[in-house]
Amino acid sequence: MNQEEIEALKNNPEFQENLKLLEKEMKEQESIARGYQLLDAKLVTEAPEDEVNEIFTFIVNKAFDNLAQKLSEKAKLDLSNPEEWATARAIYEHGIQRYSENDLKGAKEIFLALHHLIEHKEISDAMMVHAAALMAGHDFDSFIENIAQISDIHVDNDDASAFFITDFAQPTDILLQMFAKEVKEGQELLAKL
Repeated sequence: MNQEEIEALKNNPEFQENLKLLEKEMKEQESIARGYQLLDAKLVTEAPEDEVNEIFTFIVNKAFDNLAQKLSEKAKLDLSNPEEWATARAIYEHGIQRYSENDLKGAKEIFLALHHLIEHKEISDAMMVHAAALMAGHDFDSFIENIAQISDIHVDNDDASAFFITDFAQPTDILLQMFAKEVKEGQELLAKL
């Protein structure tokens, strides 16, 4: 969008009413999916940082509440459910942030939890690759430069793997074999849950 289109949206009363309705639905339904829709709209219209942070905080807090509930119920995240997909996305994005900030313990725990909780095999395996690479000593930059294949990332909301790094420089099964020691360690940690 160009600046003129952004300004038109900011001044469009119908668009602003839709944002208010979306925010109301997000809060009433405690919906992470609605939160992401609102966040995207706020980012496009260059909303003030405090508004963006408030929505992002809601998303992350609600996602961790959902994660805790799934763990206590010993249930899996069904990525065909928009709310559960948004939960997985929020947790994953938080894990990536932790990894990029060098919080290796926190990132490892998040990736292992997602590996354990996600029904979708491709994404579940990708989360184990994330955790294993981290345990093998790859910092975030090394992971992005040497392991992840981020040039192929696409954002298609109809694809469950959208927003997740699932493409790697090597096939996933090869990476899991290369990181066999770390995969075993990760599985042992998960078995203790």
